[in-house]
Amino acid sequence: MSRNFTALIGGVRFASRREGDYSRAMGLGAARQTVLVAGAAGFLGSHLVDRLLAEGYEVVGLDNLMTGDLVNLANAARDPHFHFQAGDVRDPLHVYAQIVFNFACPASPVHYQHDPYAAFTTSVMGAQRLIELARGRNSCRIIHASTSEVYGDPTVHPQPETYWGNVNPVGERSCYDEGKRGAETLLSDAGRVWGLDVRLVRIFNTYGPRMAFNDGRVVSNFIVQALEGRPVTLFGEGKQTRSFCFVDDLIEGFMRVSRLEKLDGPMNLGNPGEFTIAELANHVVELTKSGSKIEYRPLPADDPKQRRPDITKAQRLIHFQPKIDLRQGLQRTIDNFRERLAQRASA
Repeated sequence: MSRNFTALIGGVRFASRREGDYSRAMGLGAARQTVLVAGAAGFLGSHLVDRLLAEGYEVVGLDNLMTGDLVNLANAARDPHFHFQAGDVRDPLHVYAQIVFNFACPASPVHYQHDPYAAFTTSVMGAQRLIELARGRNSCRIIHASTSEVYGDPTVHPQPETYWGNVNPVGERSCYDEGKRGAETLLSDAGRVWGLDVRLVRIFNTYGPRMAFNDGRVVSNFIVQALEGRPVTLFGEGKQTRSFCFVDDLIEGFMRVSRLEKLDGPMNLGNPGEFTIAELANHVVELTKSGSKIEYRPLPADDPKQRRPDITKAQRLIHFQPKIDLRQGLQRTIDNFRERLAQRASA
């Protein structure tokens, strides 16, 4: 198998962008499908890459490393069927793939508010580029990672896919919220007008190993603060609610969505268990055996008061049912964070 278009950098094969057709270039048989994962070096994207490789796919991972980390691809780098392409989903794409998973976009407030232009354009222009890629193929399935943030600060609870949302279009979070809504619009129109196979998945809060220490999301914030013995910062009174899905459950849901014959309209994926942020903080402090105290701070602008997915559609169509409860998932995440923090300290 020829690999003259790859170079080993930090243990990860970097595929040349000039090689567009990975299947033909590598002499692959028809039995092994090629999958493109945009945002492959991120928290969710890297877990998906591992799952796809385990199931026998040829996987091309695309990432501009704006927020992704090649360390997340350490497992994938050992597999000869994984190929990393350093690039931006907003640029023209030259990958021959039967299936595309789009996870490309900064997903935490710290990151997308740091560069709101990049966050918004990654969602909207990225969707445009994927549509262009799919239109050039006889058959290309796009599974798009959207978000529960399209519901904004919801006035309907729990949130079904039929709810249109309550989003501030000019707020500090709107670059992400409206970017994801715009991407859904483009992809939905591509399905209606050109008959593309487009599948929209709205992700609710997901956590697990490989979350970035500094991504600003509540689970990673609490765990790092507790493990380091610092105050656990709680915004508002901690009465706002969220539903937390362990990453393995979410990835299982995405795999099931990809196997459907078709999917009409968006689908929620998440764990319907609902907890206050104060409850989450107490769980983290207890499981880390930390002496951290709770410290209260003002609630950020446009922070949703409640969030819980209605997963009736997912249960009906893909028999989706999360298996990892919050305390079990938190313990696995805490163990991973503790190990990584120790490695960082000894480096």
